[in-house]
This record gives sequence, structure tokens and C-alpha cells, in this order.
Amino acid sequence: MAQEDGDAPPLSFDEFRRVDIRVGTIVAAEPFPEARKPAIKLQVDFGTEIGVRKTSAQITKHYAPEALIGRQVAGVVNFPRKQIGKFMSECLVLGFPDADDEVVLIRPDMGVPNGGRMY
Repeated sequence: MAQEDGDAPPLSFDEFRRVDIRVGTIVAAEPFPEARKPAIKLQVDFGTEIGVRKTSAQITKHYAPEALIGRQVAGVVNFPRKQIGKFMSECLVLGFPDADDEVVLIRPDMGVPNGGRMY
């Protein structure tokens, strides 16, 4: 039986630390018309240790590609790469649903160095 949102089982701090969430800056963004659902291809600079990673995100309701350049976002960088059509996703940018269940990206409220790991 699948867990309902809010009913996730407890996890230890060590388990939480296995998820490598870093801050990065979007350095490139373009429409992804081949995707099944409207999406944007992103390149995110996670700093010198990790580098630039590619991903796609279904964020077209709130964001235009050109407006995303230079924006800092939070992303998971230790998921395995995933093939999405002809595109290889190398990270997962994070967001929360708005009232209409559309993604709103997570970002720091002030600039921080790329690659910083979430505490």
C-alpha cells in the first residue's frame, strides 16, 4: 500500500543526509517540446565540485525559460541519471505545489555559493 502524503515513515538523520541537496544557479534554459507534458530543459551550475548538471522540469505554468537564467534553485544531485526521451536528466530540481498543483521552485532567499549542501 502506498504511503499518503504526510504519512511518510520516520527516518533517521543519517537517512536524511543520504539525500544530497545542493544549491545551484540555472545557466541555461530552453523549451522541451518533445516532452509528454510541457517542460523546460535546464542546465544548473552546482559549483566546482559537482559542475553543471542537466535536468528537465514541468514548470511552464509559472516560468519562462529566459526568466530562469541566473536564478538559484535547490536540487538533488545524487539520484542516478535518468533517460527522458532523447534527453538525459542528471539531477532533480525541487519545488512545492501551489494551490493548483503547479510546481513553484525552491530557492534560497539570498544569494549563496553554488554547491552549498542543505543542512
